[in-house]
Amino acid sequence: MRIVIAGAHGKIARQLGAMLVQRGDSALGLIRNPDHAADLRADGVEPQLADLEDIDVAVLAALLSDVDAAVFAAGAGPGSGAARKDTVDRAASALFADACERTGIHRFVQVSSMGTTRPNPPDVDPVFGAYLDAKRAAEEDLRRRALDWTILRPGRLTDDPPTGRVTLAESVGRADVTRADVAAVLLALLDEPASAGRALELVNGETPIPEALRAALG
Repeated sequence: MRIVIAGAHGKIARQLGAMLVQRGDSALGLIRNPDHAADLRADGVEPQLADLEDIDVAVLAALLSDVDAAVFAAGAGPGSGAARKDTVDRAASALFADACERTGIHRFVQVSSMGTTRPNPPDVDPVFGAYLDAKRAAEEDLRRRALDWTILRPGRLTDDPPTGRVTLAESVGRADVTRADVAAVLLALLDEPASAGRALELVNGETPIPEALRAALG
């Protein structure tokens, strides 16, 4: 398969791209910073400059003409303000989905966040609240589309080594999850048609990823 990853230089996305390449798939990585291209090439991922905050949907769709599936892993990132939470975490997701629909890419996996299934706490930090609002709106947009979408909501992200063991379900308690394990679960979800139309939460746990996926989708 040929997979396009939006936000391809992110910590989860880079690991996913490398995993795809290692198993023999082709990965196209969308990036906004040309300085990141060399890192993707070193991973075996084909870099493509595409600023999802400043690109026409028709231009973006033309870049995806030979793609089989899409992963939205972009995010405004730490240090960005509330405005960019909206333009990246919501608007860029919708633009990316628009381009996929135009190109006939049906499989779409979105990295979201825990906390989107309930109202924000009254004492939430305003920027984090804007982030949750943006992720919530991106999920709602995706649910209205005729795509084979899957939404993955990881818990608190860490850079610890992968464990290969997770808890994966429609609702789980808040806990940590390694970025490497998130990438591994994304890889598994791409291969699983039964995950289409499902939104799943993910934290580290005791169950090997293949078994956790079977249980969550059973």
